[in-house]
Amino acid sequence: MPRQALLLVDDNQDNLDSLTLAFARCDYDLVTALGGQTGLDLMSARWFDVVVTDLKMPGVDGLDILRKARSLNPPPAVIVITAHGSIPTAVEALRDGAVDYLTKPVDLFELRHRVAGAMEKQRLARENLFLHEELSQRYGLESMIGDSKAMRDVFDQIKRAAQSRATVLITGESGSGKELVARALHNLSPFARQPFVAVHCAALSESLIESELFGHERGAYTGAEAARPGRFEMASGGTVFLDEVSEVPPAVQVKLLRVLENREYQRVGGTKTLRSEARVIAATNRSLEAEVASGKFREDLYYRLCIVSIRVPPLREREGDIPLLTQAFLNEFSGATPTRLSREAFERIEQYRWPGNVRELRNVIERLCVLRPGAIAGVEDLPAVLGGASDDGGVVQLRVGMKLEDVEKTMIDETLRAVGGNRTRAADLLGISRRTLQRKLSGGDESLEDDATGEDEARDRDGGKDAQP
Repeated sequence: MPRQALLLVDDNQDNLDSLTLAFARCDYDLVTALGGQTGLDLMSARWFDVVVTDLKMPGVDGLDILRKARSLNPPPAVIVITAHGSIPTAVEALRDGAVDYLTKPVDLFELRHRVAGAMEKQRLARENLFLHEELSQRYGLESMIGDSKAMRDVFDQIKRAAQSRATVLITGESGSGKELVARALHNLSPFARQPFVAVHCAALSESLIESELFGHERGAYTGAEAARPGRFEMASGGTVFLDEVSEVPPAVQVKLLRVLENREYQRVGGTKTLRSEARVIAATNRSLEAEVASGKFREDLYYRLCIVSIRVPPLREREGDIPLLTQAFLNEFSGATPTRLSREAFERIEQYRWPGNVRELRNVIERLCVLRPGAIAGVEDLPAVLGGASDDGGVVQLRVGMKLEDVEKTMIDETLRAVGGNRTRAADLLGISRRTLQRKLSGGDESLEDDATGEDEARDRDGGKDAQP
């Protein structure tokens, strides 16, 4: 793992020298700033885990340093040093977000102790941020439901592949559970306590994906007011999961290849070469071989990604798993009085081919539990595609003579309505990439596409996340 970074800020060089000496034997990436303005500049240029600053300084003071820290994401922990007579101001700093304060003359042993405590809290905060995004979510095989031979084979592959840092390519149809496989690989690995950082490549425009992966320096582009670490830097010694990797643009594919081959990369707008020890797991619902043949995906990158390949079977190939999954989802979404299925409804669910896979099944069961809480749901409560009467069967009426652009808009709108606004699923049904769908929805304006990606990604996660495979 990279060393944790410590910034010392004081307007007195002798004080800085004394503080520096105190941390000489500590394994921190130690940086000093003579004066508050220099401290602000350094905080804009790079990221620190902990900042120790004098409170009273001419011009830019410790409170200005604290305000800068609070504006950063993630924010560094700030410890302030104050004269005895300035304790009320130090208390004000604590209310404004400082984690601790010490009075002068500084007990260097005590300072080291408090910095170590702040560093540990920062490490735990980062771990919680990326490993426990949802406290109720479990990442191991226990969260994956299935007893079919096809899934037992997948479980065996996961257990074997999890013990190495080899790159893994997960393939399978949309909604089959590829992200859960990636999380299981991470959770069962020797570095499970390190961060798992997911990047949904199709949800990011070409102008943003490089910065998201590798980070950027201050001033790298308009709006980059401070340096920001990328996902590879955030993942540290853990795992970077590249979902829908086929959507990575060619220019970024070259840089991704370099990370896989040499573990090296540079931030956008930077010149310093950084190293990443993160394991890479990629997933796609497309045939990368076909993408390579058409020239859309680099052949050398494909071979680097495909060191280990795991195919997640579609639900229609998982004999006997539909009843297990159905009951699991009924248990998950039912209230105090469980929703049940009539024999006829259960048979329809078993016989359906589920083109949307586990995600589609999960959404259907959740809908039943919402609309028929504590009741016995019958065939009439199922979606029309399963023989129910709960919608219009997915029929779209078009007028003869409609303009092609109006036909396209109608098809997109109706498909989104049918899948509850899930753009990933809609793009799959329409036979286009998710980025193409977003561009059409924004009228070709990529800036609107950029604004929408975060909201869209959240909707796709909440309304159609990779459910238990």
